[in-house]
Amino acid sequence: MEPEEASAQEDAGSRLMLRVERPVYDEEFLGTQLLHRKQNSTSFRQKLADKFRCSSERAKAAALSFLPILTWLPSYPVKQYLLSDVISGLSTGVVQLPQGLAYALLAAVPPVYGLYSSFYPVLLYTFFGTSRHVSMGTFAVVSLMIGGAVVREVPDNMVTFPANASNSCSTDEGLSPINARRVQVAVVLTTMVGIIQFVFGLLRFGFVAIYLTEPLVRGFTTAAAVHVVISQLKYLLGVKTARFSGPLSAIYVSLTGKTQTNIPSLLLGLSCTVFLYGIKVLNERFKKNLPVPIPGEIIVVIVSTGVSYGIPLEKYNVSIVGHIPSGLRAPAIPDFSLALNLIPDAFAVAIVGFSMCISLSKTFALKYGYSVDGNQELIALGLCNFLSSFFHTFAITCSMSRSLVQESTGGKTQIAGLLASLMVLLVVLAIGFVFQPLPQTALAAIIIVNLVGMFKQFRDIPPLWRTSKIELAIWLVSFVASVLLGLDYGLLAAVAFAIITVIYRTQSPKSSILGEGIKIFHSNSSIYFANSDRYVNKLKEKTGVNPEELQAAQEAKRKQKKKENKEKNSSIKICAKEAVFLEPLSSVHSIILDWTAVNFIDSVGAKAIKQVLTFICVGSFAFFLLDALSSRKNARQAFFLLDRKNAFPVEQEKHFPARQENAFHDFVMKS
Repeated sequence: MEPEEASAQEDAGSRLMLRVERPVYDEEFLGTQLLHRKQNSTSFRQKLADKFRCSSERAKAAALSFLPILTWLPSYPVKQYLLSDVISGLSTGVVQLPQGLAYALLAAVPPVYGLYSSFYPVLLYTFFGTSRHVSMGTFAVVSLMIGGAVVREVPDNMVTFPANASNSCSTDEGLSPINARRVQVAVVLTTMVGIIQFVFGLLRFGFVAIYLTEPLVRGFTTAAAVHVVISQLKYLLGVKTARFSGPLSAIYVSLTGKTQTNIPSLLLGLSCTVFLYGIKVLNERFKKNLPVPIPGEIIVVIVSTGVSYGIPLEKYNVSIVGHIPSGLRAPAIPDFSLALNLIPDAFAVAIVGFSMCISLSKTFALKYGYSVDGNQELIALGLCNFLSSFFHTFAITCSMSRSLVQESTGGKTQIAGLLASLMVLLVVLAIGFVFQPLPQTALAAIIIVNLVGMFKQFRDIPPLWRTSKIELAIWLVSFVASVLLGLDYGLLAAVAFAIITVIYRTQSPKSSILGEGIKIFHSNSSIYFANSDRYVNKLKEKTGVNPEELQAAQEAKRKQKKKENKEKNSSIKICAKEAVFLEPLSSVHSIILDWTAVNFIDSVGAKAIKQVLTFICVGSFAFFLLDALSSRKNARQAFFLLDRKNAFPVEQEKHFPARQENAFHDFVMKS
């Protein structure tokens, strides 16, 4: 034997060898063992009895689920949270007061009912809601939808009423017969909305919000903003026009009554509009330097009310708020004889109100690392609307502008919302009469300026054009249909069109997981608005990785290390600080997303995946994209989606350079 050959054999013998042995499975074994169904001896009656068996644990879990306040109030950190919640509650209440008065005009009811709607539901949501940051109460879109139904049922030229027209809204409160009837319609509509939302929550129908995809909702709310502005022009211009509802109502309103402009109303309204817009710009530009936002709305209310006191504006035909009764009204049963014609409106308001609430709640929950329960949010909204309707309120949901105020001023829990509602209660009980001379044109200015954010949604069109023509079509159909057909029929048409796109693009997803330490998650479906939540939930379930738990564990480790570092020198501190990110928080250290079967991913799906990556990648995790997406355009979109520092796309050579595949290979071998 040659010396070289002997040396080679010696080297081969010294290497570690890996031998894999496994049994061979044949068809007979698979049929008798793996595919054999176990006989279940449990009867249906026993299963039903187990399902409804009561125990102390189940009772406690049900109570905590139904009353989320019981989960956080007993451990409420008074020293850390109370001052922030007080400041936030006072700031939100200052905004909630004028908005309540203003949005009552949209709902076609007297302004005092906007104050009722800013008190009772907000108080109830403190006990039943799961979001810590949203501000419940009147909202422009929902108020306008209620106003459309109210005006349709009780038009301006209606002069005869049924005998029971004053069962729950007597005219001794200073209401005209038409206003009394309109309050009845708004109240019974709110009762029906509450029932629908509550029943949907009990039936676990929280998932229905996924069919109101983000482009649909944003197109719909932009159209609602157009309707709101058109409805407020008559107050801004000081003209008398008939109310219209239904298809083409926006066009009818736009073409009538604009030749008799009241100059004092117009000048006052424009002055308030310019001032409010300037305040909003200042608040946005200097939000980091301002401890609390400048309360532009309440300043406008106080100043315009003072002007109306000093100069009797009624002599110049300027419409004012008028009589505001002091105190709360006694509860009354709604007139359900009006309910039959309001069923479609109730479903539309219920779904839109919930979609607004859950989308904003999820945004804040993701930002601050907690979770919200969509089904409990439905139950909470249902109870808020149903119970409050007996106290003469109209339907509510969360407000984007007030929620941002509540969050930006340091609000930590719904204690802030509770304090805001108590501020409104103070006005109703004691000083409501002060606002009786308030000009309605000032309220119109408040409404219009608060819609600036919704009109900025027109900026969605260029990005959607570049990324997804189908989502752009959904946005445009939702907007155009809602402007021309009205908000109720427009929403129905938009949902129908979105479902057609689902039928066009969807397939039922199936997922699987492989690997230990390195998890490979495979799903054979595209990722878009109808299944993005399910994809993320399956990813968490299959991999056993929960972003919220990881964030909490890492925060706890960081605090522990920070405490230990105080007793060490600076060099040791640095090492310990780095160790926080090196210590494994889970048995899974790498996750591979197998997107070989993914044909497309829309913006909603991309955001859902990116949010998961943002939270998980802060731990000791690496994400890889395996053979993602067949087309070059979608492959680039997937690559852009991932954080380059924490995720490496693994693509075929035709899409990405081979060095990225080598990086993946090296990482797996080292792991």
